[in-house]
Amino acid sequence: MTTDAIRPAGRDVLRPRFGDSDTFRQLPTRRAVAEPAPSVSPRWTLIDLDRYEVHHRGATLGFIDVVGAVFVVLAGPHHAIAVEVAQTLVFDDALRRLQESA
Repeated sequence: MTTDAIRPAGRDVLRPRFGDSDTFRQLPTRRAVAEPAPSVSPRWTLIDLDRYEVHHRGATLGFIDVVGAVFVVLAGPHHAIAVEVAQTLVFDDALRRLQESA
């Protein structure tokens, strides 16, 4: 049996078409957030194309991953064991949630 035999005719079930959604087009685009001024705390650093490390007084509070238009907030000193604490569309809200979870 091939996958064509189990797919409804005229519809590609395996690949959703997000480009057709008006809601998807209305989401804001995400650009890298500039690093803060030296006096700002907590501080963040862009460590990958879609990941920020957030630290305060030399200690890592957690990470903010950019997933599409959403900022996913992960609390913990190492990304591999960090725990998701929030999702938001606003970067400043993501920072606040990290501070609250520390």
